[in-house]
Amino acid sequence: MRRLGIDIGGTKTLCVVVDDSVDGGSVVDERQVPTDPTGDAAAAIVDLARTFGEIDSVGVGIAGLVSRDGDVVVTTHLPGVRELPLRERVASQMGLPVVVDNDATCAAVAEWRIGAARGVDDALMVTLGTGIGGGAIVGGRVARGHNGFAGEFGHMVVARGGEPCPCGRRGCWEGYASGGGLARLAGGVASETVVERFLDGDSRATEIVTSFADWVVVGLHNLVNIYDPAYIVLGGGLGSRPEIVELVSTRFAEGEGGHVGRALPSLVAALLGQRAGAIGAAFIGAGD
Repeated sequence: MRRLGIDIGGTKTLCVVVDDSVDGGSVVDERQVPTDPTGDAAAAIVDLARTFGEIDSVGVGIAGLVSRDGDVVVTTHLPGVRELPLRERVASQMGLPVVVDNDATCAAVAEWRIGAARGVDDALMVTLGTGIGGGAIVGGRVARGHNGFAGEFGHMVVARGGEPCPCGRRGCWEGYASGGGLARLAGGVASETVVERFLDGDSRATEIVTSFADWVVVGLHNLVNIYDPAYIVLGGGLGSRPEIVELVSTRFAEGEGGHVGRALPSLVAALLGQRAGAIGAAFIGAGD
């Protein structure tokens, strides 16, 4: 079966076709196009899908709150997309099974099916980028929650009364453990610059990145208590950096008082990179 997966980003949209009859799932076609932030999202998806020839299902991943019905309630990078019944509109034109889900949830599914968490029934995906996204596999099933909004790990509060967050709360994890959080810890210096200085051995940058890693660990330990996963997969622009993964892993293992009576999960780097969202969307379009 040929499953189309589409990952809609702020500047680019990645599409892959997954043949799920080959070794559990193999990418057989792929292309990338610019995202039009002001266009008709449903029409754009339909037009893209029709360029891939015969396909059996369509899965779409998008950053933001996506309901169980495939309605995009709100998204951070497409200002015109609000309360949009995206799944319904695409399905009505395609005549195929269509699923729309959060992009980090899609990435979690990809890493679970054919990536770093393959072979386990309980795993988390944490994407450390501009913000923090996440997805959870619990008992071999995708955890979506009552409304479909599960996995918004970045908005758990880790510092009561802390930094204001665009979500309206204060002290959210992503205010400290994302690219934006790293830049704030560095006094406004871009996170990429801080990381490069860290890799060059700059002592101040090392201090900042270590503090950042400790904030990452605070949230990871909270997630361990909630989910008890076998694996936690780190991805995203920051989470995919081997040096960051190594530092976070070291601080994670040291912990803050540890977890009495339990072993820590394996903390691993994502294997599928920027393709994870699109690959996972293809699997979700097929029913996970």
